[in-house]
Amino acid sequence: MSSLKVVCYGVRPNEVPFFNKLNTYGFDLNLVEPLLNHDNVETAEGMDAVILRGNCLADRQNIEKFAKYGVKYLFTRTVGFNHIDLQAAADYDMLVARVPSYSPNAIAELALTLGMMLLRHTAYTTSKTSRYDFRVDSTMFSKEVRNCTVGIIGTGRIGLTEAKLYKGLGAKVLGYDVFQSDAAKEVVTFKELDDVIAESDIISLHIPYFPGKNENFINSGFLSKVKPGAILINTARGELQDNSAILEALESNQLSGFGTDVFAKEATIFFKKFDAENQLPDSTVKALVDLYPRVLVTPHIGSNTDEALSNMIETSYENLHEVLTTGKVTNKVDLPTKRL
Repeated sequence: MSSLKVVCYGVRPNEVPFFNKLNTYGFDLNLVEPLLNHDNVETAEGMDAVILRGNCLADRQNIEKFAKYGVKYLFTRTVGFNHIDLQAAADYDMLVARVPSYSPNAIAELALTLGMMLLRHTAYTTSKTSRYDFRVDSTMFSKEVRNCTVGIIGTGRIGLTEAKLYKGLGAKVLGYDVFQSDAAKEVVTFKELDDVIAESDIISLHIPYFPGKNENFINSGFLSKVKPGAILINTARGELQDNSAILEALESNQLSGFGTDVFAKEATIFFKKFDAENQLPDSTVKALVDLYPRVLVTPHIGSNTDEALSNMIETSYENLHEVLTTGKVTNKVDLPTKRL
């Protein structure tokens, strides 16, 4: 078991000590900093297993090469697995597993931080003081969060954690979810979606993305119902938001602020640097970013904490250990029927 060779992609320098310290099963690790792409897939040659992160390119072309190289296990250290071509994985007899959950505080704390920054206009204010302008203007005036209503859309582990954080600050917290857990009922007041939207000063999204079912969940119809001047936060999935509709709502002041950790097709945007020669490819995203400090964008760093990282690595290692010792893995991703 200790001789199992594992290549891990998208391992940032600050993550290397975690990968090594948590490697209690003695896997032979090859830690690759860049995300998996067509140019570095050869680093999997001779490996038994692959551990991916979000936005890695596990398409048919790369999976075919994995099979050729002898890779048997295609694991991801993320909850989502839409970066993996599941049909290709089935066709090439790859076992796919994921990390079903990790520290909910990581995402909840980021969502809360973005909401509070926009409520208290801290980015606006510190951007002025960074230029030695210490005058107080009318934009710096704000409500206290205890006088606000916060709407949590999706009250699972992450949404409920954020709800508890806001409630601890004294806010009135509303919730919407198709499943109203007993735990959530103790923290939030559940209402219909339209009521949550209309009454909330801060709206925070924590629902899963279901391809073909809830794309652009936040659209012009949704935004027309929000309380004028509300703040919108999305730390869930970029596919849930219609960027053009959000831009329009900001320009009309229907929204006073927007914070996001995600964009659809974010691999074309995040983890890269753009300038005059290499311009941001999406004009709507650029228009949103240019509205800073009313728009705050973080490059999918919600899970970039010590606790969440440890959870993701430990579970990934456990997935490998389980399949090696039992032939099965609890966190297996179901694959379609093999075609080849």
